[in-house]
Amino acid sequence: MSDHNQVKLTTMDYSKDRPAADNPVKIQDLTLRDGHQSLFATRGRTEDMIPVAEKMDEVGFWAVETWGGATFDTMHRFLNEDPWERLRTLKRYMTKTPFSMLLRAQNLVGYRNYADDLARAFVERTSENGLDIFRTFDALNDYRNFETVVAAIKECGKHFQGCICYSMTEPRLGGEVYNIDYYVKKAKDLEAMGADSICLKDMAGLIAPYDAYEIVKALKATVKPPIHLHSHFTSGMSPMSHLKAIEAGVDIIDTCMSPYAYRTSHAAVEPLVMTLLGTNRDTGLDIRQLAEINEILEKKVMPKYKYLLDDSKVSIIDINVLLHQTPGGMLSNLVNQLKEMDALHKIDEVYKELPRVRKELGQVPLVTPTSQIVGIQTVNNVLFDDKDERYKMITGQVKDLCYGLYGKTAIPIDPEVQKKALKDYPRGEEPITCRPAEVLEPELEQAKKDTEGLAQDLDDVILYGIYPITGKRFLNWKYGKEDPPAEVKARTLEEIKREDEMVKLAKLGHLVKKVEKKGPPKTDALRTFDVFVDDEYFEVGVEEPGGSPVVSYVQQMPVQPPVSAPSPVAPAAAPSPSKPAEPAPSKPKPAPAKPEPAPVVADVEGTPLKAPMPGMIVKYSKQVGDAVSKGDTVVILEAMKMENALPAPADGTVQAINYSSGDSVAKDDVLCVIG
Repeated sequence: MSDHNQVKLTTMDYSKDRPAADNPVKIQDLTLRDGHQSLFATRGRTEDMIPVAEKMDEVGFWAVETWGGATFDTMHRFLNEDPWERLRTLKRYMTKTPFSMLLRAQNLVGYRNYADDLARAFVERTSENGLDIFRTFDALNDYRNFETVVAAIKECGKHFQGCICYSMTEPRLGGEVYNIDYYVKKAKDLEAMGADSICLKDMAGLIAPYDAYEIVKALKATVKPPIHLHSHFTSGMSPMSHLKAIEAGVDIIDTCMSPYAYRTSHAAVEPLVMTLLGTNRDTGLDIRQLAEINEILEKKVMPKYKYLLDDSKVSIIDINVLLHQTPGGMLSNLVNQLKEMDALHKIDEVYKELPRVRKELGQVPLVTPTSQIVGIQTVNNVLFDDKDERYKMITGQVKDLCYGLYGKTAIPIDPEVQKKALKDYPRGEEPITCRPAEVLEPELEQAKKDTEGLAQDLDDVILYGIYPITGKRFLNWKYGKEDPPAEVKARTLEEIKREDEMVKLAKLGHLVKKVEKKGPPKTDALRTFDVFVDDEYFEVGVEEPGGSPVVSYVQQMPVQPPVSAPSPVAPAAAPSPSKPAEPAPSKPKPAPAKPEPAPVVADVEGTPLKAPMPGMIVKYSKQVGDAVSKGDTVVILEAMKMENALPAPADGTVQAINYSSGDSVAKDDVLCVIG
């Protein structure tokens, strides 16, 4: 940083009272959203944000990201929390610092494009509930998907931050698709749409330091809105990329508080603050304030979530991300799905197939939801394809992508894949070229009708509109119509401490109290046996109380008609090791725990349709008594948030249905019977 003007500092002058920099780097904190989303599956609860909220409000961040992304989904699905209430609650504690959210454009906070009426209502209600900055991105960088939400953001008088999703097809920036010209053009498009700031969104941590410098330099020379860099730490490059971007003139940087930083999250704020201390880009943040917040997070919050952290690797970086370009969240999804299907050994095949699928589906950037779309389809190909056929099980979202419901891809989709995906597609077999939402029917009024008597306000209706199945289940929990299961309830720090203590005792062998028992003296009747357990050998002494028994004969099992009377066996002779006596039958070991399958209706004969993977029933397309032909869609199964249409395995009539919408199923559970 030798080219930066130095400001004279006293030895311990870390406070906000130090001389202000000429052009301070602004910092957006992601701890309360992307930090826990990246590190522990978005399971952070509102109650664990409140202890640091007021202190974070005093730091002087440009903004704090508190909402959006996966939080809306995870809160109502796994935490039994109302996402709208989090926004309102945090706003009461943080009155100075603007709130930012991650908005997936027409996808809102879901995994498909929603109708214009629902999109407008979502932005309006989000604004009313306390959101200030709408960080808006589209997975395909197709800004036609911005039109509705951006108009609503502007009408609400809020800050519209337009994103460019960073992607590559080469080891470094360049090539025919994702080059400097591509990013400059996208920035100009965002400026023309009225962007208040422009964010380069590097969701997988792919941007190299010198590429960051070149892009930021080009953007600063081309457009007027402030430039914001968002780069995950996954590959380990982001701190270096931050510095080069700062040298190129970037205005805003994303970081996390250190307990929520690194690995697949983001670089920590504290080293950056100290690096820029006394330069003309000094952030002005007080390192001592940050240390106080870290103390609370480290000791009172993070212990509750450490069981969710991935400790399978020693390294905090994943260099493989530079090879397969898979964002951390997507990677964990793929690994979890393969584990649930007992197919983790196929992960290398998934990595090999992924770039091929990505290219065939239009070389899309890998960010939610396209990362899931490409990732889950890749897993399906690896698990279900054979040498004669590829894309044997195509997800509903891949079909939507091929139809154009997500927008225009960077390069054309492979025509053979597109043709296969659109065969018998309900909307038609010819893909659209218009703005995707133009073919979507309004959704808001229907959502109001569906939740009549359950939803208490428009926020409830919108939640249901985005997530009909899990949203309705949550509303039933929220209003006491159903009891939430134990797994969605919060755990206290005291409970965590007790569990940790039990683990320590178990490791020391102290859970079972050892009872001291004095044995009798050994006699001449003691016999020694060699005992082999797997590859281990033990020498065991055995003695019968009262002396050795007399064995009159050894009976072999099963009993055969004797040819002659058995010979007496000498009392002191040990049983032959080559033919040990059959052990008494033991209780079978319990099977690994998994969701109990619903019993097949008794006396129903026919061909079962089994779940090819773990998932959740979205709906049955056929009912008991309906006639089906082999290949007809019978049930929609959601796996890793992607929908799979499961076909009838035979011609016939649906004889039995074993599950309902919203039920979780395990691999090979019988979903229905066709006879």
